[in-house]
Amino acid sequence: MHLGYPVALAALLFATGVYGVLARRNAILVLMSVELMLNAVNLNLVAFDAWHADPLHGGQVLALFVIVIAAAEVGLGLAIVLLVFRHRQTVAIDSLRSLSEQADEPAPGPAAEPEPLPGPATEPAPEPVPVAGQQQVPR
Repeated sequence: MHLGYPVALAALLFATGVYGVLARRNAILVLMSVELMLNAVNLNLVAFDAWHADPLHGGQVLALFVIVIAAAEVGLGLAIVLLVFRHRQTVAIDSLRSLSEQADEPAPGPAAEPEPLPGPATEPAPEPVPVAGQQQVPR
């Protein structure tokens, strides 16, 4: 098998995926671009496995592991995108630069400051006890 064609196709797929990650502003399109890059890696793994004629087919096994990891990544990524969309009403990456609460939204919880717990930091220090033969310094 000639190795140049699958490697060139994988390089083209990977470059397209990198462009999608760097240029796109939609989170779902970025996830699709990451998947495109992982598929390019899988194509290289299978092509080099066939070229080396590995009896254990290590490249194909590794490609299966990459597919499993990619499926888990898609599940988690889409769950995060859905939660962000529910909270922010957008999946645009530029509007997600800050993960803090919006200024116009009230912060959850009580508005008053909590009372400090009693302890060494809040109790006054006791007066020092004079020692016999020691001169006291006025304060």
